[in-house]
Amino acid sequence: MPNHRPDGSEDGLNFTDAFPRSITCGVIIVDQGKRFSAINPQAARLIGLNGSSPQNQPHKILPPPLRQIIDETSATRVPQDKQIRYSLEDGREVAVHVTTSLAQTSAGHPVGVIAVLNDLTAAEIFEQNMRRLDRLASIGTLSASMAHEIKNALVAVRIFIELLIQQNKDAELANTVNREISRIDSIVSQILRFAGPAKPTFSSLRLHDVLGHAFRLVEHQLAEKNISLKKSLAASPDLVKGDSYQLEQVFLNLFFNAIEAMKPGGHLSVATDLMPPEPPARGVPAQLRLTITDTGSGIPPESVARLFDPFFTTKKHGHGLGLSITRRIIQEHNGSINAESQLNHGTTFTVLLPCGRKR
Repeated sequence: MPNHRPDGSEDGLNFTDAFPRSITCGVIIVDQGKRFSAINPQAARLIGLNGSSPQNQPHKILPPPLRQIIDETSATRVPQDKQIRYSLEDGREVAVHVTTSLAQTSAGHPVGVIAVLNDLTAAEIFEQNMRRLDRLASIGTLSASMAHEIKNALVAVRIFIELLIQQNKDAELANTVNREISRIDSIVSQILRFAGPAKPTFSSLRLHDVLGHAFRLVEHQLAEKNISLKKSLAASPDLVKGDSYQLEQVFLNLFFNAIEAMKPGGHLSVATDLMPPEPPARGVPAQLRLTITDTGSGIPPESVARLFDPFFTTKKHGHGLGLSITRRIIQEHNGSINAESQLNHGTTFTVLLPCGRKR
């Protein structure tokens, strides 16, 4: 009779010897006592045991879906071939293809279960990125036809508005509508930025004037939800080089997101100030900082890092394009934008733009 050992080895040969550490898949061997007989580094990484060895420990530390497959193989003696997903304690989502078989002696006696794990996570990420590229390509094609049709419709609207202004030159509402028609025309052109590069038209402008236009356009929404607006526009000078229509779109995107995130009675704070260059350097312009803070529901920590990704959204009916367009506009203005958020405490967006005048 061969000499069987508790770890399933025979005549001094351990299963670990049969699976070199150089193989790319993960291998786990669980004995009949439901303890780890062997595990290679790849498998340890896939189950979240980096730097620690579970040798001879109970297999209950395995993720439940994986443990269930091994138990089924042990109970039924039927090999399994499945794809599973599970979450690790560090928050990582793992997708693996699991193949199990019975570990047997040369005489055919079962001594445990061998599970071979192939990591599918990278393949899933690649597939998601390919789907995203397909959607971007579709948007590029769609936006080209949309821009053509909308621009044709705007011609008639613009003519009507210009006639209205000529007949009543003191009508502030008509002037506001005319400005918004121009902004819509600019937005239609910006849709094409996903199909091809669209550059802003730079001119010297006062950031507080652009903010003023945006404030007027959200007054109604603020009043409807009884949201108070606190303005602290301390940046002086507030000159920047930029495209007023595109910057107004940035501010409206951020204001609308903040209003939507807040319950009635919330508070919206908008502040500007100047940040001198670090380290101080002669002739280097300061940065104009805009801070927009709401008292809304906040954003989960795992979502903050993806806020500016195309098609990523935390809204039920969102499309995930608003903040990605916002970031691209800011980047084209040689600026930056970042977000900080706490659940149930609100969100703060910080925009940095080069000051248009040297200090």
